[in-house]
Amino acid sequence: SELIKPYLGSKYKLTEVPKSLIFYMSKHSGPVNEIEWCPVREQSHMLLSASMDKTVKVWDAVDTGCCLRTYSCHSCAVRAARWSSCGRRILSGGFDSMLHLTDVETGKQIFSSKNEFRISALKFHPTESNIFICGGFSPEVKAWDIRTSKVLRVYKAAVQQTLDILFLPEGREFLTSTDAVSRDSADRTVIAWDFQSAAKISNQIFHERYTCPSLTLHPKESVFVAQTNGNYMALFSAQRPYRINKKKRYEGHKVEGFAVGCEFSPDGTLLVTGSSDGKVFFYNYHTARIIRTLSAHKEACVSAIFHPVLPSLLATCDWAGGIKIWQ
Repeated sequence: SELIKPYLGSKYKLTEVPKSLIFYMSKHSGPVNEIEWCPVREQSHMLLSASMDKTVKVWDAVDTGCCLRTYSCHSCAVRAARWSSCGRRILSGGFDSMLHLTDVETGKQIFSSKNEFRISALKFHPTESNIFICGGFSPEVKAWDIRTSKVLRVYKAAVQQTLDILFLPEGREFLTSTDAVSRDSADRTVIAWDFQSAAKISNQIFHERYTCPSLTLHPKESVFVAQTNGNYMALFSAQRPYRINKKKRYEGHKVEGFAVGCEFSPDGTLLVTGSSDGKVFFYNYHTARIIRTLSAHKEACVSAIFHPVLPSLLATCDWAGGIKIWQ
């Protein structure tokens, strides 16, 4: 993309809150569950989307707003899709319990495997590009190796479902958020794992009686944020014992049963989240105050993500199947 080229050599500048709509992309016939910019900086004009309409799509979301490719390898809703670190492959998992690794250019499956449970979360290891973690409607979370098409390790949590997975820097540890909230206990809501040994490091991280549909890591500081179904985002240390910051709560948006995603801007100054009322909320990371809200969608806005290279370019998606690009 000619628009991205001038920014490739320079350092990311300050993020501002986007004001105007550039593209509205509506080729999905069902809710969009997840969107992700291509991690290869030179190819970061491409945006990946996973939908309840059983498809994964790749868009040119910077220059044209056009759908470049549709992948229809799943027989049920696609809940999670991720770019590989090289940008040439897409890993997807869905409610058909299938895992597919698809070649972006040819559309062929490099690897396909039937999982034992419906998939709701996928994450590639941050330093080992052939390894990913898969979670879903099961007490088990699995690490897979693409080269062998086999499960490397199983992490056993006494829960019903994994909602999200977050690797901590360097990938030695990762977190899972689960639906384990009972009336008398809130342990196991967020669990920290040792990646190599599969041992639980801690399951006493978050003590409020809310599930956390998504987790996100700060790009510069050793902290992470958990989106909670209590209509606020909680801030934690990303180092043991992963203590909650009781002085900062990011509240004002609505979650209400949707898997609403949250993310930091690349410079770490803003925290952005969707909302079940269709708005996008921008918080000052340091003060936890709302800077602005954007009335982005009519239906629930489940994801809002800043572009990794172009300052202040934002992609959002909704429960009606629409994706919008803002600047």
